[in-house]
Amino acid sequence: MFYFLCNVSPSFSADLIPPGVCNLLNPSTIYANNEVDLDEVEIYGFDYDYTLALYSNALDTMIYNTARDFLVKHYKGISKYDYIPNFAARGLHYDIQKGLLMKIDAFHYIQLGTGPVMKQFMDVFSIPEMTLLAAANDYFNSNDIEYDPGHLYKDVSDAIGMVHIKGYMYKWIMQDLEKYILRGDETYAVLQRLASHGKKLFLITNSPFSFVDKGMNYMVGKDWRDLFDIVIVQADKPHFFNSCGKPFRRLDSNGDLQWDKIKSLDKGQVYKQGNLFDFLRLTGWRGSKVLYFGDHLYSDLADLMLRHGWRTGAIVPELEVETRVVNTEQYAQGLTWLQALTGLLERMQMHRDPESKKVLQDWLKEREELRAVTKNLFNPHFGSIFRTCHNPTYFSRRLCRFSDVYMASISCLLNYDLSYTFYPRRTPLQHEAPLWMDQLCTGCMKTPFLEEMAHIR
Repeated sequence: MFYFLCNVSPSFSADLIPPGVCNLLNPSTIYANNEVDLDEVEIYGFDYDYTLALYSNALDTMIYNTARDFLVKHYKGISKYDYIPNFAARGLHYDIQKGLLMKIDAFHYIQLGTGPVMKQFMDVFSIPEMTLLAAANDYFNSNDIEYDPGHLYKDVSDAIGMVHIKGYMYKWIMQDLEKYILRGDETYAVLQRLASHGKKLFLITNSPFSFVDKGMNYMVGKDWRDLFDIVIVQADKPHFFNSCGKPFRRLDSNGDLQWDKIKSLDKGQVYKQGNLFDFLRLTGWRGSKVLYFGDHLYSDLADLMLRHGWRTGAIVPELEVETRVVNTEQYAQGLTWLQALTGLLERMQMHRDPESKKVLQDWLKEREELRAVTKNLFNPHFGSIFRTCHNPTYFSRRLCRFSDVYMASISCLLNYDLSYTFYPRRTPLQHEAPLWMDQLCTGCMKTPFLEEMAHIR
């Protein structure tokens, strides 16, 4: 039997793949971490950037180039580093002491250390910053220049911050909405559908009103505020969700700040700053009847999920690209053969004769090669944002912890009835019987058969 298994080939994996498994996933699917009945949701809340407004990759290039130009006065040689699209991946960590950009799985994060030593990049806006960090580190290392990684991180972070503080990003987008904003018609369709079904809508964003107004006029129309019951700008999240220090202030029709005491949050008005505790007191919007969407797991979703009982929806634009990869025949066959090899290694590792050991070593080598191949299909530098080999990434675990549902964009809501119930998949725990098809057909059993272990006992 062992001889037969030694001579199976990767083409065998094609026979293990159930029919139709390629192109099985729809990029517009909404995935559930918890059971969510939309029939119970009466109030829909939204962040703005990368939630209502999705941006093109051209924005990343502009942020990178401008921040790099800020750095040139400190590190002149960095000017030769152009932006590399699709280099970095969201959820990476930067070791401030060692100057390393890395992807960490969910089970080893604590061992590597937390706090000021490790910086995690969780939002989409951080991708240019990670790329610039990598370029700056490469500049010093390739020129054999001694440097302080912590100081370098601060300089890069400050340069990126200047792009936002000085308003460059807002100016670029407002001057060329068509170039930077994607799929605005879908944003309009989602908001219009929810409002027409009697749902209450609100917006809480850190962006200034003039910027939001310009973008919403482009995507939804000049009457966009008629769709929203409450609009809050420059909210200073995540402090908005966990502090009661800042009161609400109202903006007049010219965008000027008014100083009257806010006793209610009224439709048609625009409010600045504030805090969630006053928001809850003034609206009474509590618990699972509220569903809030955002792209930043910490700033947008964590406190709402853990402290306030709202339902949360994570916007993960990367899902669209990753779904296309998962749907390819190359990925399906590679992953299936990888599982098959893992099953063979589990089952046959008790054979200790020289010939068997040689075969096992060949399998281990092939398994490592397959891991690299499947990883490179997503991103040749860091792979999928959701996995490190067989383990979920730290980003993936946080996604599961802080979001009830997640999707590529809010337009995914258009594919579902507003009384639809999302059910999470039942995935097997390590000690459960392998009733799932990929495990059964590849022999990837987590526990060797008892009779095969008898000689060891």
